[in-house]
Amino acid sequence: MANKGISDNIEEYLETLYRENSVGDAVSTTTLSKHLHVAPGSVTQMLKKLESLDYIVYIPYNGAHLTDSGLKIAQKIIRKHRILEIFLEDVLNISHDDVHLQACEMEHSLSDEAERALCHMLSQPDICPSGNIVPACDFKFSTCEECVHSSFDIDHAKRYEFSLLAITQLKEGKGGTVTFIRGLDSESKVVKDAGINIGDKITVIGLNRSNDYLIIAVNGKEIPIKRSIANKVFLDTHL
Repeated sequence: MANKGISDNIEEYLETLYRENSVGDAVSTTTLSKHLHVAPGSVTQMLKKLESLDYIVYIPYNGAHLTDSGLKIAQKIIRKHRILEIFLEDVLNISHDDVHLQACEMEHSLSDEAERALCHMLSQPDICPSGNIVPACDFKFSTCEECVHSSFDIDHAKRYEFSLLAITQLKEGKGGTVTFIRGLDSESKVVKDAGINIGDKITVIGLNRSNDYLIIAVNGKEIPIKRSIANKVFLDTHL
């Protein structure tokens, strides 16, 4: 099912906070007002409501950022949106200029079951048509291969308590434990050949000059890794 008991309006606010890079940084009321086309006063009232629901931390005159609970909801709706964009453009051949608005209309009603089916059909995509990373799902698997070959009740499936973040979503100095590798066995092998395995401790060191590679520390050892591979490696940053 889609997020039960959460209004489309609340999802839009959390989605906008996520898009504005609020995993660690505050997003101003002015920025939210501009992107949501809502009066600043109304934005402030909604932020107070979202804080009471523990979805955000709101600091007057500074802005708001997502809590773990808010991030989990935001990533879920962003994931559906970006998978829908890929489906609309790559499968239905909808114009690139139109897919964003159409995905916005569809994302709130797309069930988890339909999302999973689309993910499998699209071969576990990493990047949406606009070049943004598709967040990982929250089903408790370590690879997509496990999901593809599993039959389970969506509404009672085991899920990760916290959102997982791709290596490329982390800032310098941040890190966590490798918990999920996106893709089937062939993609997992590419990641393992790069020296990364489930359970490894990773810290982001920085970018190289070309930006095609990241420099990371894997269990304390610095290595370069292609951005395309880093997009497949998701960390639990709470361990």
